Amino acid sequence: MTGRITTCDHSNFNLPALLTWNVTYTGTVPCDSFTVTCLYTAALEPVLRRAAGFTLLDGENVLLRGIVDEYEIRQTEEGLSALVAGRGYAGRLLDNESRAATYQGATLGEIVRNHVTPYGITCNKLEDVSSGGEMYTVAAGSSQWKALEEFCRAYGGFTPTFDRYGQLWAAPEKAGKTFEISDSSSVLSIVKRENHYGVLSEMLVIDKTRGQMYSVLNEEWIARGGQCRRVLYTPGQSTWAKMRYTGEYQIAQSKADEVGVQVTLAGGFLAFPGDVATLELSRTGLTGTYRVAEAQTRADGSGESITLTLREQ
Repeated sequence: MTGRITTCDHSNFNLPALLTWNVTYTGTVPCDSFTVTCLYTAALEPVLRRAAGFTLLDGENVLLRGIVDEYEIRQTEEGLSALVAGRGYAGRLLDNESRAATYQGATLGEIVRNHVTPYGITCNKLEDVSSGGEMYTVAAGSSQWKALEEFCRAYGGFTPTFDRYGQLWAAPEKAGKTFEISDSSSVLSIVKRENHYGVLSEMLVIDKTRGQMYSVLNEEWIARGGQCRRVLYTPGQSTWAKMRYTGEYQIAQSKADEVGVQVTLAGGFLAFPGDVATLELSRTGLTGTYRVAEAQTRADGSGESITLTLREQ
């Protein structure tokens, strides 16, 4: 495993042998993150001081590209080491604030040109999405990520994602590989959690200017005895379609984390967000198909493991 630093003047340096690594993939926000430690010599100090980008490589295979947020130099009884930590490229859009803006009939391409590409981010896939005749407003104080994400959600019905190469995927999530986790897999631990707190039974969306209301019900949750209503006030001139989308989206978000399974397996980088896991675990009775929402690989002197956070399809 190789850690490569890209400096602010666009030079590349391979770090000395990596001692540990901890890499978390989400594909979205909270964004991908990494922490690696390596052997240290004084010659590395000027490189770390100018570190801007980071690439994790397995041979020639890129496992992660991101930005460097911090580094540490350590001297202990065990010797000299350095730590480098950072996030995926979604961090660039989170860190930069947009000016207030209003678009009439905007396209996703226009949003990407204005809020994404100025930060050195390339787009791997761009869906053909527009706001039609509607006005799209970016509020003052919004991050560039929020400007992009809200447009994609409102007019495309999807959340943009980043791949491990640091490229934006401004389109519905691409289906990943399908794999099985069974009793014969190298399972180290399993935790299933079902959390009902915050799951909405009703979302009432109100256009406070025109006094119009739209109610979206979570019928399945109501049938199970759930009772949790929220009221959301939107700016004036909201269309029925947008009010319905807002309500449906809020309910879907409240259900997203209701059921989760965490599986830790021996080995690393076995799966990524968007991959699909089929569970056949007889001892716990866990079966079914789940989407990988997060994948965290850790490695140290005791070996390498991966923890997958799975959500129901």
